[in-house]
This record gives sequence, structure tokens and C-alpha cells, in this order.
Amino acid sequence: MSAESISRNSEELKDPEAVAVRDAPAENIYRPEIDTSGVDERKLMRRIDWHVVPWLSVLYLLNFLDRGSIGNAKLYGMATDIGITDKQYLIALTVFFFPYSLLEPPSNVALKKLRPSMWLSFIMLVWGIAMTFHGFITNYAGLIGLRFLLGLAEAGLYPGVVFYMSCWYKRNELGTRVGVFFSSATIAGAFSGLLAAAIANMDGVGGKPGWAWIFILEGLFTVLCAIASFFILSDFPDTAKFLNETERVWVVRKLQADMKFSAGGESFKAKYVWQSLADWKTWLAMGIYMGFDGPLFAFSLFTPTIINQLGYKATAANLLSVPVYAWGCIMTVVIGFWGDRVKCRAWLNLGLFGSGLIGYIILICSKNPSLSYFAVYLAASSIYPTIRAAWVSSNVEGSYKRSATLAMAIGWGNLNGAVTSNVYRAVDKPWYRLGHGIVLAYIAIGWFSSLVFYLYLRRQNAARERGDHDEVIEGVDNKRANEKNGRFESVEAARMEKGDKWSGFKYSL
Repeated sequence: MSAESISRNSEELKDPEAVAVRDAPAENIYRPEIDTSGVDERKLMRRIDWHVVPWLSVLYLLNFLDRGSIGNAKLYGMATDIGITDKQYLIALTVFFFPYSLLEPPSNVALKKLRPSMWLSFIMLVWGIAMTFHGFITNYAGLIGLRFLLGLAEAGLYPGVVFYMSCWYKRNELGTRVGVFFSSATIAGAFSGLLAAAIANMDGVGGKPGWAWIFILEGLFTVLCAIASFFILSDFPDTAKFLNETERVWVVRKLQADMKFSAGGESFKAKYVWQSLADWKTWLAMGIYMGFDGPLFAFSLFTPTIINQLGYKATAANLLSVPVYAWGCIMTVVIGFWGDRVKCRAWLNLGLFGSGLIGYIILICSKNPSLSYFAVYLAASSIYPTIRAAWVSSNVEGSYKRSATLAMAIGWGNLNGAVTSNVYRAVDKPWYRLGHGIVLAYIAIGWFSSLVFYLYLRRQNAARERGDHDEVIEGVDNKRANEKNGRFESVEAARMEKGDKWSGFKYSL
């Protein structure tokens, strides 16, 4: 290949949307001997969607349902029956978050090294068993032990699924799919209220209180779904059994043309984790998730309690939480779709955090139950849309680096759930101003981190357009190239080695 051809290819690859895979040099194409011209893209993507998104949504619905059921059980007398104080209840909520947060990075690495169908199904089976045994607890020690085990098992699902989906979809396809997937969390919030109200009528059946049956029935259903997951979940595109060889090659080439150079497979190296730790984007993403996950856990655990303290009885409070979650579900899907189409995730993210700031300011200042209930809708608008996940994952290349970055960002965000699960104290009812104030601070941190993240990406894109980060490519005459940016045998070698640090990688704003 001539020097001019390599140079032209390097310049074109700076804009992934401008380059079709068929125009790339043969040695840079994944499995060049396979002809993919006969693939019907529209039909294939529909089939991929049906195999990837719906079942993952079911898993996350159960994940969120099982995690938050303790809030519903408390309304039906769990704390009194097992003899725990309000402080002990808050400690039990807190214990969940330590294993849940700290094990997310190693869980993502395990997901990549093992098959997703094996790893995600296994952790689901463990948390289903833990959930079921919640219905048999009789004291504080039993509650603490099971909450720890539940956090241990649930740790890998959300960051694992976000990373897994990023291995299937282009950057401008991911937001909609993650939005649909995460909308199951809002459905779980709505469904948990309805389900708890129904199951509570089993009070006394088998000598067990209604709250115990909430745990037992939901846990047993999770165990059944975990067993089914071993057979239903697909693996990564290059090995997926529901695709034929030509379709697998087409998917990998499509992802590589969208700057996901590792789509064809990547061996684990410890340096990928260190690259993530040394990247400013990782730490800013942790700030974004801190402002997103901290409020999310407070919201999901205490929405029934907050509504209950506004003057509504337990069942009414659970039922009134349903339309709040339904609104969050609608916002999650709409914002995910919109973000993919208009490609302005930064501004959408800032706007969403802004609505949360307004909502919690109202909750702090208001003494009117109706106005406070309206503010809960604004909070849901801010907390549930998952545009942050699509934005962060779209700007990290290298499958292991992306898995580490997502796990650290989400893990740090979830660790803050240990704080926000303690901020709504019984002594602060009915208005919980201290709790609302702390959640407001978290959202402000998320807003500021999002702004800095956007400015950093925009500055990096401008620098790459100027050629400030151009590498020296052997055989290519590039006056802007600098040895400090690295020396490589080819453009392909440079982009595979440097990932999103490659001069041709364009960040998604």
C-alpha cells in the first residue's frame, strides 16, 4: 500500500461516519475473505435487538425489584416483626452498597473473560436465592447477612449489561437501547408498589406475614429466570450463536468502523486497567455517576415512604408511586432515543440534572403535599434517563478499558448509595429537608462534572482536528506528526494500541 493511500486512510478515519468499511485497505478489514454485501442491515439489527435487549430488560427489572422490595416490606411491618430500630434499618440498607460497589470492576473483567450467558446467569441465581431467604429472617443479624450477600451478587449486573450492550451497538445506536433496558427499572418501581399491595394480602398464609411473602415470591421468580438465562442470553458478536458467520463478520466490521476497534476480540492486559485509571474521563465519569446513582438509590428506596409521610396510607403511598415511575419510564426511553438522533447528549444531560435541581429545591421549600408530589416527578425526570451511560461508554475505546471505566464510574456512583440510603431519617419526617438537601448536592456535583466532561471532550476534538496528537506512521509524510505521540508501523497499529487516545478518534458530544 502506498504512503499516499495510508495517509488518506488516516485522514478519513478521523471521521468514522465518513468511512465505509468497504473502503478500508484489505489488511485492515476484519475477516476480509468474507463477503457481507448480501446482509440486510435493517432486518439483522431488528433480530439483534430482539435477542439482546428484551431479556436484559427483564433481568434488570428483577434486579431493581429485588433490591428495592425492602422499602415496600417496611411499610407492611417488617421492622416491627423482626425487632429492629430505624437506625438498624438504615444500616442494613447501607451494608448492601459496599460489596455492590467494590466488586463491580472485577465483575466486569470476569464478564469479558467468561461468557456473558454464564456469568450474568450465575450472579442472578445467587441473588435470587438471597432474596428468597429474606422472607425467613427473624432478627437484625439475619437481615445484615442477607443484604450483604444480595449486594455481592447484584454488583455485576448493571455495569456488565451496559458494557455488554456497548459491544453490540454503534455509539449513535446505544442510547436508545440502554434507555429501553433501563426503563425496566422504572417499571420495577411502579410494579413493586402494585405487587407489594397485592402480595401483602397473603398476610398469615403459611403462618408468615405479608412482607415475608413479598421477598419469597419475588426471589423464587428470580431463581427461575436465572436458570432460563443460561439458555436465553447471547454472548459477544464474534461468537453469537444466533448469527451466522457472515452476519457475525458484518457486525464486527460495523463496530470497528465506528471506532470500536476491539470488536473483533482483544486479549486481557493489565495495562488496559491502568490506562483507565490514568484517564481524566474516568474520574469525571465517576463524578457524573455520583450525581446520578446517589439520588437514584435514595429515590427508589424512599419514594413510598416520602409519599406516605405526605399524608397517605401505606397502600395508597405504594399506588401513588406508580405514576411517578411510569413518568420516569417514558422519560428514559424518549431521552435515550432523542440523544441518539440529535447527538447532543451533553446538553440533554445538563438539562436533566437541571430539572433534578429544581425538583429538590421545591421539595426542600414546599410544605404543600400536592406541590411536593409534583416535585417528585421532576426528580424522576432527572434520575432515571440513562443518557449518561451511553455518553460515557461512547467515549472510551478498548473493550477491557471500557469495561474498567464503566465499572469504576458505576461502582463509585453506587457506593454513594451507602450515603444516600441513610439520609432520610425518621426524625426528619414529614418533609425530610436534610435528605432532600443532600440529594440536591449530589445532583449539583453531577451537573458540574457533566459540564467539565463536555468541555474536555470538545477541547480534545479541536486539538485532534489541528493535528496536535498526530502520531508518526512509518512510510507516511505528515508534517504535523510528533514522536511524543508515538511511532507506529501503520494507522491500524496506532489505533489498536492507543484506543480513544488515537489522534483519529473523535469524541461524541
